[in-house]
Amino acid sequence: MIACQRHLFDMPDDRAYLNCAYMGPLSRRVVEAVRRGAARKAQPWTVVPDDFFTETDKARGLFAELIGATSDDVAVVPAASYGIATAARNLPLAKGQRILVLKDQFPSNVYGWREMAKANGAEVVTLGKAQDDDWTRVILDAIDDRTAIAALANNHWTDGSLIDLVAVGARLREVDAALVLDLTQSLGALPFSVKDVRPDFMVCAAYKWMLGPYSIGFMYVDPNWQDGEPLEQSWMTRSNARDFANLLNYVDDMQPGARRYDMGEFSNFALMPGAIAAMEQLHEWTPKAIAETLGAKTRDIAAQAAMLGLTSPPDSSRAPHFLGLSFPDKPPANLVADMAAQQVHISVRGTSMRVTPHLYNNDDDVARLMDALRAIL
Repeated sequence: MIACQRHLFDMPDDRAYLNCAYMGPLSRRVVEAVRRGAARKAQPWTVVPDDFFTETDKARGLFAELIGATSDDVAVVPAASYGIATAARNLPLAKGQRILVLKDQFPSNVYGWREMAKANGAEVVTLGKAQDDDWTRVILDAIDDRTAIAALANNHWTDGSLIDLVAVGARLREVDAALVLDLTQSLGALPFSVKDVRPDFMVCAAYKWMLGPYSIGFMYVDPNWQDGEPLEQSWMTRSNARDFANLLNYVDDMQPGARRYDMGEFSNFALMPGAIAAMEQLHEWTPKAIAETLGAKTRDIAAQAAMLGLTSPPDSSRAPHFLGLSFPDKPPANLVADMAAQQVHISVRGTSMRVTPHLYNNDDDVARLMDALRAIL
């Protein structure tokens, strides 16, 4: 269990920010790293050619360590949608085959598959949630010989319902289907290993549970797909990219591993230092300890909310860092604005009120949340 880390963030005592699933705040450490990075760009004569690559290589390694991969398996991307588009460009899909997605899945992990299916005469199959919140069983029951791709998350973004990705990945391999993951709503707060799950592609935007800057993300690519077609034809992904004096000697060879899929201008001298600082902090805390700490907090919130008539998925079927609360009928009108007026910040997604704390939240935040709910209900 990790003690409250509020002192590391610019978090006023009178404000209960329980909305990390919307956007994770930058710690003071990350803000300072971004400030230093931006200040360096103000004096470009201090930026040498190696600087275009060294920090990104460090970030690549930190991300790889989070997921049990190697630096060569990691590409730098600007958004989850970029990673999904990369996967869609490289995975095979035949006429009549199926792509599995979940009902109310995050749009970035839906739109690209719709376009891919349309172009190939395939079908996107949207799976509905079971009454007992068991997404895993629903997914496993849907996988058959027609399945080409399953595009999923580790937990559902509306209410935190958990998916057993190890079981799903194993079943997909039995029918020679691919697994593509968007872990933006879990990575950093929930342990994950590519060695256990074995996804074909996995992408994560850094601005939520990784507590990093907006418009920076990372993508894991299984070695089987590391010789594919990138979305961009960038000079930075070519084998001679570090030799600035000879860039006009155009080459076809790419940088090794997943680097061929890097976005253009991946160096990002202002934001990449912030992403590094954020991941260094996550490594110090560890996702396992974060999950255990946040699990205790969300269980407490769920128990108190139940006394007000609100329900949530059982602990066994939801991610520990993520709580979706359901009202007897539907969320009250203007719920988000009314809560914010009382300095309590949550989200509503679908029919769930998302309560997603992090290590900066304390008991006073939970008390403020409950007081605000009582006043509204």
